[in-house]
Amino acid sequence: MADFHKISITEKIGYALGDGAANIAWRGVATFLFVFYTDVFGISPVAVGMLMLVTRISDGITDVLMGIIGDRTESRYGKFRPWILWTAIPLGIVLSLLFTTPDLSSTGKIIYAYVTYILFTLIYTANNIPYGALMAVITGDDKERTVLGSYRMVGAFAGGMIVQGALLFLVAHFGNVNPDVKLTPVSESKYEVTIAVSKDVENANIKTKDGIATFQWINRNDNVSTSIPAGSVSLSMQPDKNYIFIVEGEKNLDAGKISIIDQKKGYSNSIYLMSFFLAIFMIITFYTTRERIKPPKNQQTSLKQDMKDLIRNKPWLVLLVIGMLFNVYNSIKQGIVVIYFTHYLHNQLLAGSYLVGLMIVSIAGAMITGPLGKKFGKRQLFIYALIFSAAINSLLFFCGPTDIYPIFIIGMISEMASAIFPTLFFAMLGDAADYSEFKNGRRATGLVYSAGSFATKFGGGIAGAIIGLVLGAFHYNGQDAASVQTALPGVVMLMSWIPALIAILAAALMTMYPLTQLKMDEITLTLNDRREKEFIDIQKNSIKTNE
Repeated sequence: MADFHKISITEKIGYALGDGAANIAWRGVATFLFVFYTDVFGISPVAVGMLMLVTRISDGITDVLMGIIGDRTESRYGKFRPWILWTAIPLGIVLSLLFTTPDLSSTGKIIYAYVTYILFTLIYTANNIPYGALMAVITGDDKERTVLGSYRMVGAFAGGMIVQGALLFLVAHFGNVNPDVKLTPVSESKYEVTIAVSKDVENANIKTKDGIATFQWINRNDNVSTSIPAGSVSLSMQPDKNYIFIVEGEKNLDAGKISIIDQKKGYSNSIYLMSFFLAIFMIITFYTTRERIKPPKNQQTSLKQDMKDLIRNKPWLVLLVIGMLFNVYNSIKQGIVVIYFTHYLHNQLLAGSYLVGLMIVSIAGAMITGPLGKKFGKRQLFIYALIFSAAINSLLFFCGPTDIYPIFIIGMISEMASAIFPTLFFAMLGDAADYSEFKNGRRATGLVYSAGSFATKFGGGIAGAIIGLVLGAFHYNGQDAASVQTALPGVVMLMSWIPALIAILAAALMTMYPLTQLKMDEITLTLNDRREKEFIDIQKNSIKTNE
């Protein structure tokens, strides 16, 4: 008898590594690209927001096309696995290009950003839609698929933890500048600091290692302040030129506690390293997984019929909207973290610890999704998790710059609940593919899973536009300390109640999802019976042919 159900632990781990790799790319972009573009590359937040929105809208077409291509791919490796292999190295290369900073004009920078970002989304689509669809053809058991989804999300969050937890520390390591620093005490916790570097530093970020003191750049010629005090200062530095600041707020400050990071060099080299591991993980996924579920034997290839089936697939339509909304929720939170910690808490490296904490609890959230899904059903659990995560996250609005422990606790509790969203979502896309086969006798797995990639990317684009518009409304300029201070209310809103409203809307719409657990049990039993009969027919025909 054919086994359409159980899969080995090796295959589960191998499949999980693929989403670990994908999240090195995706969470790296979602968390760091906005702040990289604004604070390092020097593009305005509104321009970055529009870039992300416009690019993601086009993804709707490419995602559907990739789903169609995946369903029609025929190779000895299957329909979806080959794409994971073919795109592994190109995805690593284009991710590296995103965080490379050529010397261009303002217009040239925007053109370069559009070209590399569009290439990234295209290659990511060619990789991630087949990867997502692979889950639905590894096993035909919806409960086993939920378990596989948990493994997948553990891999995803582990990959996210690698990039979000380590990247800022790698930036500090690869971008470290050894300057000549002279301190002249003015009072007990106030110093005049003179800094000089031996080579050009295109985008230096200067702060104290503890991140407590504020910097005020002064002009020695007229002794007039040229900026308001801020926790850090970003500027281009030239050799044999002195840069003088008033640094205030830390006692017993010495030259070793002044940190200067070349952010352009730091980000580029760090992402190059991450991209190498991304490609390796993807290749391992290809070699450790297998495709077992095939379309019905008598199914004729018909794009027109596939599209009709898709449009009439109510579970898929609901998931398309829900996926977009919860990705807006998650992407706003991720996209604002580094800016929030850098400018509101004045401690950028602490953002790395915060993001690691979120990833750890996310792994726990993914692991408990399976048992909770069995207890409440996927739909109800999704609704409960959305409401709970949103309510907790909104409490960040009441936290001040010194409330480090409450910020960590609130963020981690909210994130543990939000980890349930993607774990359920991708398993439910498999349910939607099963529903289509159950109802229409046809299966277009790649096309159904195109909703997952589209929702992820388009949701991220909307989130980027929201971040850009809100920061633009508050006149945020990451390379100007004065504008950063005036934009802090907007930063706090983006970290707290703005994403929470999106999650509440998603919870309301989730009540329209029609596949209860009872219905899924019926669908699974029916489809498995059909597959067993088809398998027996194939065996009988094979015996007759051999005779």
